[in-house]
Amino acid sequence: MAVNPTRFGAAFLFALFALAVAAGPVRAAAGAIETRIERQGEYIAVNASVLMQVDARIAWEVLSDYDNLAKFIPDMKTSRVVSRDGNRVLVEQKGEFGFFFYRQPVDVMLEVVEEPRRRIDARRISGNIRDMQTHYKLEASEAGVRLDYAGRFIPEFSVPPLFGMPMVRRIVERRFRAMVDEIVRRDALARSR
Repeated sequence: MAVNPTRFGAAFLFALFALAVAAGPVRAAAGAIETRIERQGEYIAVNASVLMQVDARIAWEVLSDYDNLAKFIPDMKTSRVVSRDGNRVLVEQKGEFGFFFYRQPVDVMLEVVEEPRRRIDARRISGNIRDMQTHYKLEASEAGVRLDYAGRFIPEFSVPPLFGMPMVRRIVERRFRAMVDEIVRRDALARSR
Protein backbone atom coordinates (compact mmCIF):
# COMPACT_ATOMS: atom_id res chain seq x y z
CA MET A 1 0.00 0.00 0.00
CA ALA A 2 1.47 3.34 -1.09
CA VAL A 3 1.58 6.26 1.33
CA ASN A 4 0.60 9.64 -0.11
CA PRO A 5 3.35 12.02 1.09
CA THR A 6 1.02 15.02 0.96
CA ARG A 7 -1.60 13.32 3.14
CA PHE A 8 1.07 11.99 5.49
CA GLY A 9 2.62 15.47 5.82
CA ALA A 10 -0.77 17.07 6.44
CA ALA A 11 -1.65 14.43 9.05
CA PHE A 12 1.74 14.91 10.74
CA LEU A 13 1.33 18.71 10.87
CA PHE A 14 -2.22 18.33 12.19
CA ALA A 15 -0.96 15.99 14.96
CA LEU A 16 1.76 18.50 15.92
CA PHE A 17 -0.79 21.33 15.93
CA ALA A 18 -3.19 19.28 18.09
CA LEU A 19 -0.40 18.55 20.59
CA ALA A 20 0.61 22.21 20.70
CA VAL A 21 -2.98 23.35 21.28
CA ALA A 22 -3.54 20.66 23.92
CA ALA A 23 -0.32 21.58 25.76
CA GLY A 24 -0.97 25.34 25.56
CA PRO A 25 -3.44 25.75 28.45
CA VAL A 26 -1.34 23.48 30.69
CA ARG A 27 1.83 25.53 30.18
CA ALA A 28 -0.06 28.82 30.48
CA ALA A 29 -1.26 27.92 33.97
CA ALA A 30 2.32 27.81 35.31
CA GLY A 31 4.98 30.46 34.97
CA ALA A 32 8.68 29.91 34.43
CA ILE A 33 10.41 27.64 36.89
CA GLU A 34 13.38 29.20 38.66
CA THR A 35 16.09 26.85 39.96
CA ARG A 36 19.35 27.29 41.81
CA ILE A 37 21.75 24.45 42.58
CA GLU A 38 25.06 24.78 44.36
CA ARG A 39 27.60 22.92 46.43
CA GLN A 40 27.71 23.78 50.12
CA GLY A 41 30.65 21.75 51.43
CA GLU A 42 29.58 18.09 51.20
CA TYR A 43 25.97 19.06 50.53
CA ILE A 44 24.27 19.70 47.23
CA ALA A 45 21.72 22.47 47.83
CA VAL A 46 18.70 22.86 45.57
CA ASN A 47 16.06 25.60 45.31
CA ALA A 48 13.19 25.76 42.85
CA SER A 49 10.06 27.89 42.62
CA VAL A 50 7.14 28.58 40.33
CA LEU A 51 3.97 30.67 40.29
CA MET A 52 0.85 28.80 39.10
CA GLN A 53 -2.72 29.78 38.33
CA VAL A 54 -4.25 26.80 40.14
CA ASP A 55 -6.39 25.96 43.15
CA ALA A 56 -4.13 25.72 46.24
CA ARG A 57 -6.16 22.72 47.44
CA ILE A 58 -5.26 20.79 44.26
CA ALA A 59 -1.58 21.74 44.61
CA TRP A 60 -1.60 20.37 48.16
CA GLU A 61 -3.32 17.14 47.07
CA VAL A 62 -0.60 16.49 44.49
CA LEU A 63 2.31 17.32 46.83
CA SER A 64 0.96 15.03 49.55
CA ASP A 65 -0.09 12.16 47.24
CA TYR A 66 2.92 10.07 48.30
CA ASP A 67 1.47 6.75 47.10
CA ASN A 68 1.13 8.04 43.52
CA LEU A 69 4.30 10.12 43.09
CA ALA A 70 6.00 7.34 41.09
CA LYS A 71 3.26 7.62 38.46
CA PHE A 72 4.44 11.07 37.35
CA ILE A 73 7.90 11.78 38.80
CA PRO A 74 10.66 10.72 36.37
CA ASP A 75 12.96 7.91 37.55
CA MET A 76 10.93 7.24 40.70
CA LYS A 77 10.04 3.53 40.72
CA THR A 78 7.96 3.34 43.91
CA SER A 79 6.67 5.68 46.58
CA ARG A 80 4.48 4.45 49.41
CA VAL A 81 3.23 5.48 52.81
CA VAL A 82 4.58 3.06 55.41
CA SER A 83 2.75 4.65 58.35
CA ARG A 84 0.87 7.78 59.33
CA ASP A 85 0.45 9.32 62.79
CA GLY A 86 -1.40 12.62 62.60
CA ASN A 87 0.71 15.04 60.58
CA ARG A 88 3.76 12.70 60.61
CA VAL A 89 4.15 10.28 57.72
CA LEU A 90 6.78 7.64 57.04
CA VAL A 91 7.35 7.35 53.27
CA GLU A 92 9.52 4.83 51.43
CA GLN A 93 10.80 5.79 47.98
CA LYS A 94 12.88 3.88 45.44
CA GLY A 95 14.17 4.98 42.09
CA GLU A 96 17.23 6.04 40.17
CA PHE A 97 19.48 9.05 40.11
CA GLY A 98 21.33 9.65 36.89
CA PHE A 99 21.55 10.88 33.37
CA PHE A 100 22.25 9.04 30.12
CA PHE A 101 24.45 6.03 30.98
CA TYR A 102 25.26 7.07 34.56
CA ARG A 103 22.67 5.52 36.90
CA GLN A 104 22.61 5.00 40.65
CA PRO A 105 19.79 3.29 42.54
CA VAL A 106 18.19 5.39 45.27
CA ASP A 107 16.40 3.81 48.22
CA VAL A 108 15.32 6.14 51.00
CA MET A 109 12.95 6.21 53.97
CA LEU A 110 11.65 9.70 54.78
CA GLU A 111 10.01 11.14 57.85
CA VAL A 112 7.53 13.70 56.53
CA VAL A 113 5.90 16.41 58.64
CA GLU A 114 2.87 18.11 57.08
CA GLU A 115 1.41 21.52 57.80
CA PRO A 116 -1.72 21.02 55.66
CA ARG A 117 -2.01 23.22 52.59
CA ARG A 118 1.08 25.20 53.59
CA ARG A 119 4.25 23.16 54.07
CA ILE A 120 5.81 19.70 53.83
CA ASP A 121 9.15 19.01 55.52
CA ALA A 122 10.96 15.72 54.99
CA ARG A 123 14.18 14.25 56.28
CA ARG A 124 16.00 11.05 55.51
CA ILE A 125 15.95 8.47 58.28
CA SER A 126 17.51 5.56 56.35
CA GLY A 127 18.65 4.58 52.88
CA ASN A 128 21.56 5.17 50.53
CA ILE A 129 21.46 8.94 50.82
CA ARG A 130 23.68 9.92 53.72
CA ASP A 131 21.73 13.03 54.68
CA MET A 132 18.75 14.81 53.19
CA GLN A 133 16.28 17.51 54.20
CA THR A 134 13.62 18.90 51.89
CA HIS A 135 10.90 21.53 52.21
CA TYR A 136 7.90 22.30 50.00
CA LYS A 137 6.01 25.52 50.73
CA LEU A 138 2.72 26.67 49.18
CA GLU A 139 1.60 30.29 49.33
CA ALA A 140 -1.67 31.49 47.82
CA SER A 141 -2.12 35.16 46.90
CA GLU A 142 -3.88 37.38 44.35
CA ALA A 143 -1.09 36.54 41.88
CA GLY A 144 -1.66 32.79 42.14
CA VAL A 145 -0.18 29.88 44.05
CA ARG A 146 3.57 29.98 44.62
CA LEU A 147 5.35 26.67 45.13
CA ASP A 148 8.83 26.83 46.63
CA TYR A 149 11.13 23.85 47.08
CA ALA A 150 14.37 23.82 49.05
CA GLY A 151 16.49 20.78 49.74
CA ARG A 152 19.98 19.67 50.58
CA PHE A 153 21.48 16.24 50.45
CA ILE A 154 24.68 14.21 50.61
CA PRO A 155 24.50 11.08 48.46
CA GLU A 156 26.23 7.84 49.56
CA PHE A 157 27.30 7.37 45.94
CA SER A 158 29.63 9.67 44.06
CA VAL A 159 28.34 12.42 41.80
CA PRO A 160 30.76 12.60 38.82
CA PRO A 161 32.87 15.76 39.12
CA LEU A 162 32.90 16.72 35.43
CA PHE A 163 29.18 16.68 34.73
CA GLY A 164 27.74 16.13 38.22
CA MET A 165 26.21 19.53 38.94
CA PRO A 166 24.70 20.03 35.45
CA MET A 167 23.28 16.50 35.79
CA VAL A 168 21.75 17.33 39.19
CA ARG A 169 20.28 20.54 37.74
CA ARG A 170 18.67 18.62 34.86
CA ILE A 171 17.23 15.96 37.20
CA VAL A 172 15.84 18.54 39.64
CA GLU A 173 14.29 20.59 36.84
CA ARG A 174 12.68 17.49 35.25
CA ARG A 175 11.23 16.29 38.55
CA PHE A 176 10.01 19.71 39.66
CA ARG A 177 8.48 20.31 36.20
CA ALA A 178 6.73 16.91 36.44
CA MET A 179 5.26 17.92 39.82
CA VAL A 180 4.08 21.27 38.42
CA ASP A 181 2.63 19.61 35.30
CA GLU A 182 0.67 17.15 37.46
CA ILE A 183 -0.70 19.98 39.62
CA VAL A 184 -1.77 21.90 36.50
CA ARG A 185 -3.23 18.75 34.90
CA ARG A 186 -5.33 17.88 37.97
CA ASP A 187 -6.42 21.49 38.34
CA ALA A 188 -7.59 21.61 34.70
CA LEU A 189 -9.42 18.31 35.21
CA ALA A 190 -11.17 19.64 38.33
CA ARG A 191 -12.20 22.85 36.52
CA SER A 192 -13.63 20.91 33.56
CA ARG A 193 -15.98 18.91 35.81
